[in-house]
Amino acid sequence: MEKLQLDQLTDEQISFQLILHSGNARAKVIQALREYKDGNESGADELIAQAEADLSISHDIHFQMVQKEASGDQIPYSLLLMHSEDHLMSTLTMKELVKELLEVFKSQKK
Repeated sequence: MEKLQLDQLTDEQISFQLILHSGNARAKVIQALREYKDGNESGADELIAQAEADLSISHDIHFQMVQKEASGDQIPYSLLLMHSEDHLMSTLTMKELVKELLEVFKSQKK
């Protein structure tokens, strides 16, 4: 996917892009756990990889925002921005936890 240019988006659109991509990742992480539970180990691994790709987009957006603020441009604070950042961070945590759980499950299966 082409890198999003934040200067072409409104503040609300930026927040919604964070929510969109981290939300897609969250759904894939949860589905990965369900796939593994149903015996589809390769499907679970593929969903985790897809989730990481979605999170990469969110990370890029977040990094651009940090760079913008570090260069002196003020990032307007809003409840929507706070929500989108929370969404991203909780999805990152969930992804790491599910990846660890899948590894534990795989090691117990051996």
